Amino acid sequence: MSAPTAPVSVHVRALITWIAIFPLVTIGLYALAPLTEGWPVALRALVLTLVVVPLSVYVVVPQLLRAWIAVSVKATAARATAERATAASE
Repeated sequence: MSAPTAPVSVHVRALITWIAIFPLVTIGLYALAPLTEGWPVALRALVLTLVVVPLSVYVVVPQLLRAWIAVSVKATAARATAERATAASE
């Protein structure tokens, strides 16, 4: 069993959400452009968000958060190991 990790800060979650949403919106705009040409902007935005929001919430953001937590746990463990090594050598 691994040690519990601290909750991800709101700033990190906001950054991860932006990292997920920006490329999805950009790709979605290009992908939908030929299909929605001539549609009102609100209808295009509706279709785009019907795809981007669930994809972000259920797939992309959770994967990015898991990756962030894995990296931060490894960094914390490496820091603790280095601190123990420094303390032992003194």
